[in-house]
This record gives sequence, structure tokens and C-alpha cells, in this order.
Amino acid sequence: MSDQINSRRRFLGTAVAGISLLELGLSGLAHAQLADTSGNAKASGRAASFENIRSINAGTLNISYAEAGPQNGPVVILLHGWPYDIYSFAEVTPLLAAAGYRVIVPYLRGYGPTRFLSSDTPRNGQQAVVAVDIINLMDALKIDKAVLGGFDWGARTVNIIAALWPQRCTAMVSVSGYLIGSQEANRAPLPPKAELAWWYQFYFATERGRAGYEANRHDFNRLIWHTASPKWDFDDATFERTAASFNNPDHVAVVIHNYRWRLGLVQGEPQYDELEKRLATGPAISVPTITLEGDANGAAHPEPAAYAKKFTGKYQHRNLSGGIGHNLPQEAPKAFAQAIIDVTRMA
Repeated sequence: MSDQINSRRRFLGTAVAGISLLELGLSGLAHAQLADTSGNAKASGRAASFENIRSINAGTLNISYAEAGPQNGPVVILLHGWPYDIYSFAEVTPLLAAAGYRVIVPYLRGYGPTRFLSSDTPRNGQQAVVAVDIINLMDALKIDKAVLGGFDWGARTVNIIAALWPQRCTAMVSVSGYLIGSQEANRAPLPPKAELAWWYQFYFATERGRAGYEANRHDFNRLIWHTASPKWDFDDATFERTAASFNNPDHVAVVIHNYRWRLGLVQGEPQYDELEKRLATGPAISVPTITLEGDANGAAHPEPAAYAKKFTGKYQHRNLSGGIGHNLPQEAPKAFAQAIIDVTRMA
């Protein structure tokens, strides 16, 4: 019992320290970018970097990940989306580490130095398998439970873990809310404006699209950055730092499979069928949650009112102003870090 009390005291202490650090605006730690009071990251010409990249065998992958903060701190796992990488959290990470959290930021399958252990493993991008990757990573690192945060593919992944393995998720921060889907739901046509926003999904459904992405992934993904975050004035160095992750030999195969799977054009692996059946029911999420949305998100995303009832536990939604787009953690690092700290206090 005394160990539990001491652990709780340490937990509360780090949360309080985190609030103090963020209020003091110590975003200069580890070369983090400057931020205004809205949490909007300003281009400073400085490139935040991760100094501690590790790797570990986990399931079918050797997963590379950045780590920062004290080993005995509350664990936070932060997940990126497409077409981004761990540097979406380069400014978030030092804020949380300074607040006492142990922060882990993995490269998803098909990104950066993360690699498949076998050439025979399907380069599968279905939603369930990405979540299983993170559960495998937690097992390999002997992490029983963590606060999870993410956007885009990362938000979907933390949603899935919170829904299917709530015992592994202390609390969650999810950009654009509830993103769990199914092949059946994706068969339903959308209004024309919404279909237009998914143009690249239809492009990827063709062999021309696969070849085009293979040949032009650098410029293609830079275009996505501009359209998804139309008011984010990122510089060349910021994009090039992340673009290196797209050179992963499995990147194109995983991305193409992900979007074709969503449309039901390709199958997933049979061992994940039961998980996908559960996800197709649109399971509720009971862990404490904060959802975030930027006022300039140019990517397809649901309205907050459409998913609020999916969160049956303690829940808050926050709208961010100031031209914040799809890559919210990188564009508004202070606001994202604050949400992690606040959701921890809700747990």
C-alpha cells in the first residue's frame, strides 16, 4: 500500500510541475519552437531534434522510437500519422519530459528506421494492425499502461487501443476525435465536397496512383502538408527532416494498403478479423479523453458534435484558434502538451 501511495504522490507531483512549466512558457527546452498564447507554433528557424533514438523487436517489427524524460515518470506514448513522423512531437516532447513524463514516440510501420523482421510479413496497413504494433511495443518495453496521444493515423490508433484494451490506456488525447472506421462503413458514399477531400484515397486505389506515389512521394507529401494545414508556414528544413522517413523501403506498400483496405479493395490479415469485427461496431471509449481540433484543418475530419457521445467517460473537447491545421501537435505544441497534462489529471 505504501508503494501505491508514494507512486500516486509522484504522479500528482509531476502533473503539478507540468502545469507550472507550461504556464512559464519553457518551450525553449531542447530547441523547441516559440509559441504564442494560442499554442500556435511560430517558425523560428530552429529545428528541434531527438537525441535519443532507440529500437526494439516488437511483434513483427523492429520499432525505432524516440524517448525522453525520467524512466520512472508516468508514460506517454505519442503517435504520428500520414504523411508525418515523430518530428510532429519534437516540441511537445521536451515540454512533457520537463514536466516529469517518460515520453515515447515511435515511428509507425513503414516510416523512418522501423523495419519488418521478415520479408515474408505482409506490408499490411489496416487499422487494427497498427494498434497491435503499439501494444507489442508496450509489451516489449514492459509498459503496462500509458497515456496515449495522437493525430491522423495516430489518433485512430489510440482510439482503437482505448476501445479494445482500456486496461492499457490511462487516458487519451485525440486530434479530430473518434476515427475508428470499418470497410462496411466506408462503402457508403459521402457528399461531393467530402469525397473531394479524399481525392488521394481514390488515386491510391489505382496502379497509376501507386506508381505515382512511389515516384513522387516527396512532392506528393509536401502537397498534403500544404492542403491539410493551409495556414502553417513551415520551412524547407522542417519538411525535409520528416521527408527522410518516407524513404523507408516499406513506406509505399504500407500507405497504399492502408487506403485500399479502407475502401475494401484489399483484404487484411485473417488474424485481425476478430478485432476488425469489434471495431466495425463503433465501440465506445470509456477512458478519460480530451479531443482537439484546429480551426484551419484542411484534411477530411468529423465535426466534434458527431463523435462526442462516443466518449462515455470523463471528456472534454477543445477548439484551437490561430490557423491551426491537421498536424496539430507540431503547429500547436504547447496546447497539445497541456492537453496531455490535463487529461492525466482527469484519470
